[in-house]
Amino acid sequence: MAKESERKELEKKITRYETHLNEVLRKDLEKCLELRDKIYTEQAEFLALRNSITTIKEAGLKENETLHTKVDLGCNFYCQAEVESPQRIMVAVGMGFFLEMTLDEALQFVSRKEKELTKQAEELTTQSINIKANIKLVICGLKELQSISTEPSRQQFRDVFS
Repeated sequence: MAKESERKELEKKITRYETHLNEVLRKDLEKCLELRDKIYTEQAEFLALRNSITTIKEAGLKENETLHTKVDLGCNFYCQAEVESPQRIMVAVGMGFFLEMTLDEALQFVSRKEKELTKQAEELTTQSINIKANIKLVICGLKELQSISTEPSRQQFRDVFS
């Protein structure tokens, strides 16, 4: 009778660990990696902005000279465009707000934003590493509770010298 209650208690404990693993830890890891991917996407956009600004600066346009370019409308559909004054650009600063900046100001803003995004990505990477470690810890605990060997089985070799 005592063994039966111990076995049921062990099964409940295993179920709780499996539930925690699947419903909490794995979902937290998924959210963390999704946030990090969004940050990487934003970093790529700022890198493209930096390259565009650098290209405009290297073009060496005069004060009232127009810039002829192509604009991506989406799904790789481009149209020709004219920028009357490429010395100032509008930069999305967040929360749906845009700010008009000179090219140098925009480069400074992009640099600061890239540093901030890199820091956030590193924090999320550290957080995901911790979650993965917790997942491995729970899996090892489950293996121990279920009496499953944690080491891979080794192949038996026969003694060739006997």
